[in-house]
Amino acid sequence: MTSPVNILSHRKQRAFRPEKLSVPRNFYVPDAIKVSATDKNKRSLILEIGAGKGKHALSFADQNPNQQLIAIERTRNKFEAFTKLAIKQRLNNLIPIHADALAWIVHAVAPNSVAKIYILYPNPEQHNHNQQWLNMPFFEFLLSRLQEGGEIILATNIEAYMDNAEQEAKETWCLPISRHLVSMHSQRTHFEIKYLARQEICWQLNMYKPEGYRTRFDTWQMEEIKE
Repeated sequence: MTSPVNILSHRKQRAFRPEKLSVPRNFYVPDAIKVSATDKNKRSLILEIGAGKGKHALSFADQNPNQQLIAIERTRNKFEAFTKLAIKQRLNNLIPIHADALAWIVHAVAPNSVAKIYILYPNPEQHNHNQQWLNMPFFEFLLSRLQEGGEIILATNIEAYMDNAEQEAKETWCLPISRHLVSMHSQRTHFEIKYLARQEICWQLNMYKPEGYRTRFDTWQMEEIKE
């Protein structure tokens, strides 16, 4: 079920079609996601999209034992390298997922369930701006999965990408934001280390979902997670 267009909290006209996305291969919903939202003892749910070889995910999970991180990576060789490290570290609050992030999130994640989403150094899609995260209709669906007061963190070394993301976050998605430079000492991902070592400037955009924010997908769920 979708919300009436006239009460949406954003200005994106083109609607995402989640029902068009097939179930990912070897799909399953981790028990950490199935935990009832009423369970006061459950860990906060965090998503990382495009986890690469897992440098940020492994560090985050180690430093935040009371938060449950689901880290999604599509590229097989990166995911396999990530998984080997995750098995070695034995972090029980980290679940690596090998899948396309859009399809997996559609089929696995319930509305208003995620506290924070990391998108660190995504493909800048410089020849296809429609595939940049904040230009995609899917971003509305992603916001519907985020809790009120939740946060999306985007980082990039491409100034034009960040300029567009900042503009879209404010003007299209109507989100409170903060933008700042990434510390030259930051080492969250292999890309970040490489860019900063070359003395490149990296930016971070923090986007927040306000109380009462409305999307067309606030009550929309796939059958697999209606349990």
